[in-house]
Amino acid sequence: MIRLLFSISLPLYLLDQWSKNWIVGRFPLYVEEMEVIPGVFWLHHAANTGVAFGLFNGTAYANYAFGAISLGALVMLTWFYKKGMFPGAFSRLAVALLVSGIFGNVTDRLVHGYVVDFLKFDFGFAPFNPWPSFNVADSCVVVASVLLVLASFLEKPVEGKMGE
Repeated sequence: MIRLLFSISLPLYLLDQWSKNWIVGRFPLYVEEMEVIPGVFWLHHAANTGVAFGLFNGTAYANYAFGAISLGALVMLTWFYKKGMFPGAFSRLAVALLVSGIFGNVTDRLVHGYVVDFLKFDFGFAPFNPWPSFNVADSCVVVASVLLVLASFLEKPVEGKMGE
């Protein structure tokens, strides 16, 4: 696990934090944005105390609750990993991506009081017009989810590991 953390999780975590700090330093919160691809992609600074797609954003104690849930997820991932529940390349890569994504967003909650989102897309279809803003850590979590689905079909489950 240590090798995965240093080769995948740490560089992605650092990229996530660097990109968020760059955005925070250059874009006032919700004030301005920079169009990168006309009509499709912008950079801007948005705050999210909620979860995916901004659900529960701005609700009382959401930042604390989702920060605690994230830390609980890290504990569970570590326990499952030590129990050998991620036997193949897809699932191990997914764990590395999840660790970087979770740490990236938890760091934001602790440092900024919210998760810094800055990637804004408009693909021209409802109901997400524009698509909810996201960041590098969110991207890691989404890719990890896809990898875990693939792993569920392609990797052979480890028998009897949970009871050990």
